[in-house]
Amino acid sequence: MPGAGQEQHLSSRAACSRGVETILWSCYLVKKMIITKQYRCIHSASCLCTKGHLTQEVIFLLFQHLNWNPKLIATLSSVCKWFDDLAKRVLWKEFCKTRAPKMMLDLETGGSHSVDGNWRALGKLLIYCSGCTKGGLFNSIHIPGHFVYRTRFSRTSGKSFLLPQCRTDVLYVSDPCEHLDQGEEGDVGFFRGVFKSFATSKVRKLLIKREAPLHPTEVCPYCKAKLWSMLQARLIPSSASCRLGAYEDCIEYYVCLNGHVLGICTLLPLSDSEEASELE
Repeated sequence: MPGAGQEQHLSSRAACSRGVETILWSCYLVKKMIITKQYRCIHSASCLCTKGHLTQEVIFLLFQHLNWNPKLIATLSSVCKWFDDLAKRVLWKEFCKTRAPKMMLDLETGGSHSVDGNWRALGKLLIYCSGCTKGGLFNSIHIPGHFVYRTRFSRTSGKSFLLPQCRTDVLYVSDPCEHLDQGEEGDVGFFRGVFKSFATSKVRKLLIKREAPLHPTEVCPYCKAKLWSMLQARLIPSSASCRLGAYEDCIEYYVCLNGHVLGICTLLPLSDSEEASELE
């Protein structure tokens, strides 16, 4: 006869198994059927999107076991408002902390905020290159956005994107995502980043002081906030092109109201970019 401890263990395993089945069922519904998100869903037993009520703790353990898979988090968010809220508050946060632990720890310190623009937006920024559309933000060519397997974000590199009087600000910037042989545009690189405590940053104060206009139509692809052009505000130092290995007059980037950065540049040929790095 199994002891009390063994019975409890078997019961927990059974509950976890039922939880896995429920999560997979919800994801299956989203993938295989057209479901309108239930914005007023209270996640009861009669909820359209699930066969039973799962607690937040069970879902947390399941996604921890799945290593915070971003595709599954996004799929689950599409089911109903209850899942969407849980993903925003908990699951995307854990994904970010797992993907870039030192960066997230730094962004959370200081006491002024948790993370600007919410965790889902930051999670998307970590793994998604926004590309560009012709006539859109960068008004050049069409390069579709795509997910990236892994990207390095650097606080040290971020200093190169700030004017000397703003270098007490903290900015994390990615390595450029290279899109080679784009016709007349040459080799195009996209980069992205995020400010720490952007609301109190010197860059934001300078943008306001210079009365920099917000873009009239385009918004941040990560959080949908309005965008400032750093080029129009004359806030791009020459060190940025050196850091990227790009032509100095072919770099442009924007920062949104939540401090997310997205930019484009024309990359130098490899031999020239190596010389630029030495000059820096």
